[in-house]
Amino acid sequence: MKDTVILITHYGMGSASDVPDLPIKLIGKYFSLLLEGDHLPAAICFYTDGVKLVVKGSPALELLKALEGKGVRLIVCSTCLETFGLTDQVQVGIVGGMGDILEAQVKAGKVISL
Repeated sequence: MKDTVILITHYGMGSASDVPDLPIKLIGKYFSLLLEGDHLPAAICFYTDGVKLVVKGSPALELLKALEGKGVRLIVCSTCLETFGLTDQVQVGIVGGMGDILEAQVKAGKVISL
């Protein structure tokens, strides 16, 4: 999975308007299972609402820091951060542009969108 890139475009995984905490629970479980397994992705890219997972107060921060510590590149969309007014609240990952996200995708053997 070292040639895989995961795209996170939601605040959590999927959407569940009737159960708003479900997407956060799911993404937490997903990140936990990634950490427990032997197959880490090369990168995880965060854009649109996904950038909210890498900022102060996110329930996924510790898991994301652990993934980054294991060598997973976390790429965060600067335009999205600016749009949401979150640029100064980033706690993990590297702030990049769409060019960085595109480069990660092009180099990937597989791209998974969550």
